Amino acid sequence: MAYNGKLLAKAKQRLQSRRLEFEQAHDKRIQQVYDACPHIREIDDALKNTIIGVVGAALGDKVAIENTVSELRERNLALQEQRRRELVSAGFASDYLDDEYLCSRCHDTGYVGAQMCTCLKQLYNDELRASLSSLLKLGDETFETFNLSLYDDTPDPELGISPRSHMEVVCETCYRYAEKFGRASTNLYLNGAPGLGKTFLSAAIANVVANKGFSVVYDTAHAVFSAFEDDKFSKTGDQKTARGDVRRYLESDLLILDDLGTEMTTAFTISALYELINTRLMTNKKTIISSNLSTAELRGRYSAPIVSRIDGEYMSLRFYGRDIRLVKRGL
Repeated sequence: MAYNGKLLAKAKQRLQSRRLEFEQAHDKRIQQVYDACPHIREIDDALKNTIIGVVGAALGDKVAIENTVSELRERNLALQEQRRRELVSAGFASDYLDDEYLCSRCHDTGYVGAQMCTCLKQLYNDELRASLSSLLKLGDETFETFNLSLYDDTPDPELGISPRSHMEVVCETCYRYAEKFGRASTNLYLNGAPGLGKTFLSAAIANVVANKGFSVVYDTAHAVFSAFEDDKFSKTGDQKTARGDVRRYLESDLLILDDLGTEMTTAFTISALYELINTRLMTNKKTIISSNLSTAELRGRYSAPIVSRIDGEYMSLRFYGRDIRLVKRGL
């Protein structure tokens, strides 16, 4: 998974803050117990001494170590049992002080060996969803709130059915795509006139897929090609940022490339688009492209290898209807 460095840093900071809050709360619980039952402090000191004793025993001979460790283990278990009884007698639960870490798997470090722990992944996904919400200007963009009533229910001669019925199929297809997202998923090409819900359904897919723990990157075609250009030509500090962005565009589990066709088409942008599409296909990474261009219009704008890959490797979903922003305004 390709992680966004800035989002990962925020997730680690949140983990550290949560750990600090937990430690402070745990310290308060300990002091509360010591105030109510001073004898438990003595038991805790004795438990610490058994640990020190184990370390000291390691300096002796093998037989002495085994005997000493066995004795210390028995004493430790006896002290723990005594501690539990004292806690209950003082009116506390027997496990009132047991939780020393928020996450027992990684001990609040965020990593188990070299692998990121699920607790840090969850915090990262939270940051990712917040970032997507900002980029996509999300409000209530979910499949449940996709309002099909905004589409005309009158049969369309070109479709043979109403735009509403057609968009119901499109919405259901996007929903199933999000729910079953994985390595076996296809790529999507969402196309149609502006204001028909392409970004809305892209956002709904992004939310579901991110919630499943996959890395999701959203950006406009203009921003993507600008990053590719800065990565190749920039001589300033912007190159490092651009290189990180390009890496995420190429390696994220799901890339949502919005507004393809609104960028200035040059030999460089065509080359960058081919690299992006081809690399992600070769590495089995999934892409959703949204555009105002039909697949036929793509042929007049981009190179044959690009169009061939979109035709052959993407499921095309055509959006029909009137601009729903105008419908909402009663125009």
